[in-house]
Amino acid sequence: MTTAPTTSRIELKDFHLATRIGTYAPGDTVPDYHALDLTLWIAPDLVLIVQDGMAHVFDYDPLVIEIERLAADGLYETQERLITRIVQACSAYPAIEALDIGLRKFPVRAGSGSLGVRLAVDGAQLKRMRDDTG
Repeated sequence: MTTAPTTSRIELKDFHLATRIGTYAPGDTVPDYHALDLTLWIAPDLVLIVQDGMAHVFDYDPLVIEIERLAADGLYETQERLITRIVQACSAYPAIEALDIGLRKFPVRAGSGSLGVRLAVDGAQLKRMRDDTG
């Protein structure tokens, strides 16, 4: 019998960001909010711990604070630029092995729908980003 390897993730779902994205003409539907979904793959030994304590886990609070800061950092023309900046922030954490990020705006038209961008970043891409900034 073959078993799947042990993996672990940290998941942030439906996180409403205080951000301004896009330019809109009179009569256009302006989004009420943008929601972030972020999944971080980390080493299982940062989740499957033998002793309780922050020293034994990945502390995601500083990353969440940085995401909020980036979201509020002026007007973005595109969702893609904010996503890129969040991925760059994630690359600063060696514990993050890979990630999946999605950003959606609500509503799209007439009070309905969501529209978003999603990106999966593997370990090789994160390593290249780390090498470029290091």
